[in-house]
Amino acid sequence: MSSKKLGTSLLHADDSHERAEVAPSISLSTTFRHIPSADSEHVQFDPVDPKTHLYARYSTPILYRLEKVLSAAIGGHTIVYGSGLSAAFGVLMHYQPEVIAITKGYHGVHLVIEKYVQLKGPQNKLIDLTEPFTHPKTLAWVETPLNPTGEVRDLTFCLSALLYAKGILVVDSTLAPPPLSDPFKWGADVIMHSGTKYFGGHSDALMGTLSVRSLETWKSLWHTRTYLGLVPGSMEQWLVLRSLRTLHLRVPKQAETGTKIAQWLNGRKEIEKVWHASLQEGADGLIGKGKQLEAGPACFSIYMKDKDAAARLPFTLKLFTPATSLGGVESLIEQRAISDPTADPRLVRLSIGVEDFEDLRADLEQGLEAVHSRSGRAKL
Repeated sequence: MSSKKLGTSLLHADDSHERAEVAPSISLSTTFRHIPSADSEHVQFDPVDPKTHLYARYSTPILYRLEKVLSAAIGGHTIVYGSGLSAAFGVLMHYQPEVIAITKGYHGVHLVIEKYVQLKGPQNKLIDLTEPFTHPKTLAWVETPLNPTGEVRDLTFCLSALLYAKGILVVDSTLAPPPLSDPFKWGADVIMHSGTKYFGGHSDALMGTLSVRSLETWKSLWHTRTYLGLVPGSMEQWLVLRSLRTLHLRVPKQAETGTKIAQWLNGRKEIEKVWHASLQEGADGLIGKGKQLEAGPACFSIYMKDKDAAARLPFTLKLFTPATSLGGVESLIEQRAISDPTADPRLVRLSIGVEDFEDLRADLEQGLEAVHSRSGRAKL
């Protein structure tokens, strides 16, 4: 979509719609003045390149700029939604799959798929990603890296299995935004992001995105989004556009620090297991320069030795905020079962922010020692 480097695209992909102000103005208007025409012909609205705006559900000045920047950054025609889950629903409504292949991943997506299957009827079915793909209306939903463990999945393996059925490969790349990965390079038909996470980056805006290869697909998605009312609010559009300007600065630092933290935690006596892409079997073939995952991720999980330690750890830390979500500039930690009732109560998810490694390491060290000491006393 753009020949410029990522940082330049994030700052300048929307230059053609700049006005006098350096920072884009916040437009909260839901409706816009009609433009008079000299020949009495109405100005036709074009959602791809609107010369004027009609109504905020169709387009706004900031929405257009936001999608231009995201398209340049991701490398595909990008449309935004009010949340990651509404983006997931949008792609299902567009492709209308009869078979959905999915294994693990964010529990919210599984619930959206459940609602879709209820809507479409019993002829629709779910299969595991390891099962054969034979139905021509198969959609494979692959989250990589995986939430909450941060493990990377081999997209070329998934694609080779899917080619036989000529199905659709949707990649949820929320945990590996640009510049960490480019799923189009590895065969994705659609790239989905929960834009709430790294695109927003400041834990203050809900958003989802879909990126596709063809403009015709984008137009169809736009039509569905418009008439299902899935467009994000004007303030959220502005907040995410603001945050995208620093994506290329935030994400690599978070990924580097996250990897160092995961590797430092691995093998500590207080922890039974650490999940992270860099620690999984076969990681060398999938992670590194020019590979599927360039670095990271900054979000991963640890498995404490008992559920009480998992419950206490988030509240012994000073620099980590005990809260759900991920991708923000601040480091977060949560006992995952609080927000995902299906999770093992010993599982703790960490999202690494932009703080310095040594400070985060020291905080985790004192917290783990405090939890371990208390557990030891409790057994006396």
